[in-house]
Amino acid sequence: MNTRKNIVIIIFGCLLFGAIFGWIIRGGGEPETENQEALATDGETIWVSPMHPHIRQNEPGQCPICGMDLVPLSQLSGSTNEYQLEMTPEAMALSKVMTTKVTSGASASRLQLSGKIQPDEQRIKSLTSNFAGRIDKLFVNFTGQEVTKGQKLATIYSPDLVNAQKELLEVAKIKDRQPALYQAAKEKLRLWKISEGQIAEIEKSGAVQTQFDVYADASGIVSARNVSLGEFVSRGSVLFELMDLSQVWVIMDAYESDLAGIKKGDNITFQAAAYPGKEFTGKVTFIDPTLNPETRTVGIRAEAVNTGMQLKPEMFVSATIKTSATAKSGLMVPKSAILWTGPRSVVYVQVGNSESPAFEMREVTLGARSGDDYMVTSGISDGDEVVSNGVFAIDAAAQLSGKYSMMLRPEAKAVSQNQDVPEQFRKQLTAFVKSYFAIKNALTVSDVASAQSAVSKSKASLTKVEMGLLDEKSHDVWMGLLKPIQGSLDKIQSTKDVEVQRSHFETLSDNLISAVGYFGVEENTVYKQYCPMAFKDKGAFWLSGEKEIKNPYFGEAMLSCGEVKETFQPTNP
Repeated sequence: MNTRKNIVIIIFGCLLFGAIFGWIIRGGGEPETENQEALATDGETIWVSPMHPHIRQNEPGQCPICGMDLVPLSQLSGSTNEYQLEMTPEAMALSKVMTTKVTSGASASRLQLSGKIQPDEQRIKSLTSNFAGRIDKLFVNFTGQEVTKGQKLATIYSPDLVNAQKELLEVAKIKDRQPALYQAAKEKLRLWKISEGQIAEIEKSGAVQTQFDVYADASGIVSARNVSLGEFVSRGSVLFELMDLSQVWVIMDAYESDLAGIKKGDNITFQAAAYPGKEFTGKVTFIDPTLNPETRTVGIRAEAVNTGMQLKPEMFVSATIKTSATAKSGLMVPKSAILWTGPRSVVYVQVGNSESPAFEMREVTLGARSGDDYMVTSGISDGDEVVSNGVFAIDAAAQLSGKYSMMLRPEAKAVSQNQDVPEQFRKQLTAFVKSYFAIKNALTVSDVASAQSAVSKSKASLTKVEMGLLDEKSHDVWMGLLKPIQGSLDKIQSTKDVEVQRSHFETLSDNLISAVGYFGVEENTVYKQYCPMAFKDKGAFWLSGEKEIKNPYFGEAMLSCGEVKETFQPTNP
């Protein structure tokens, strides 16, 4: 009985101790932390890492990657300017952001290119057998062996040659009576590349030679040995491949923007990693007439003397071409500061200070390249500071914050500033936009079949948009948007996966938003809407004919997630 009573006392004691300990941990019932109060007052607050904006949660804490304290998303992108991104000094330091002041400079008449050594195709020769026979002796035993012109390479026994010699010796006895027959027998041997001296020796000795030697008719390196000792070969068989490496090609790739300053005859200097500090020279002899559609480069070929056989085929080299372009002066920015998105080039300019860093995205027009710098003809001013290191981190943060970025590009200028767009074209574009709404509506209910059906009607509507109505400038704008629009429609129609459809719908939307922003619409107001949580918080835009949010990227799961970012009013001609 006493034992049972002791057990009960122990249990109650443990419960009392646990209650007191829990009260101490909770802070004695005192108010929660300041961050928790902020969260309680605003249940929609999203906390994000300043260094890694894709790390988001609905409560304060620390970034699992860099350990920085999470901050409200509104603090990370507090600026209302769609082109500007504000960062904390800590995030800027962790991103290793560095800026460079834009200054005036001159585009040098030198161009840096990468390339590699290749054998001169005009100095590659094949040594063939002039007659059929058996390889009795072989004097070249491995590939890579160096041979000189006139060197003996092999000895061949040829039954055909033996018979031809016997025929010559027989007709030589009656050459006075049958001179034509005699000349025919000699010509037969000449066709097999038997020299006049060898023929005379056969006649003089009266003996039939059973073996004939094969000699190298050029100097070089044996790049292929196609025969073995004792092997039978036929007439015309390739016995050896020879490469003359006394002169080699330097094959380089040049971008379109570099071609204007490259001409045949330009001198080049280049270095190979195998010979630090050593400089080789050459001359441009060929510019490829076609452009590689995948790399957007043109092949440049130079010829260089290979003294001492130091340059080996497939060696990588770094070349400098002394171009024939005239040096020009202008603003210069580092190559590392530029982000390319097809024909567009973007830089980020420092508009804040050391205590409140802020960066503004600007689209720039590039001129000639000079080493590691590019000339900029528009978009920035002398004295601006551009981000030269960490530019990708800033662009990623801008994109995740719903700001304009390399991929989330701003729309073109409103057509209200361009009165040359015909009313008929604008009406046709508006009809296509209406057919686009049907695709959007199908995705809001995750209806794959309806989306595919709506694409068919959109394609038919798109074919009725007459680009011939546009002037040259507007035509170029439309052509730049038309191809990705057509490609997106094709891909939406060809898949039965609604998530894949949505990914292509984003590309369709981005390009159509640019078209609407530039050309305008007729009749009805169009709303540009944005969801910051689409595609794993990357964010995505779409167009809608109604102000109410119906999210095509999440459908019923998050139908009302999003906001109106811009309104396109009907254009009055």
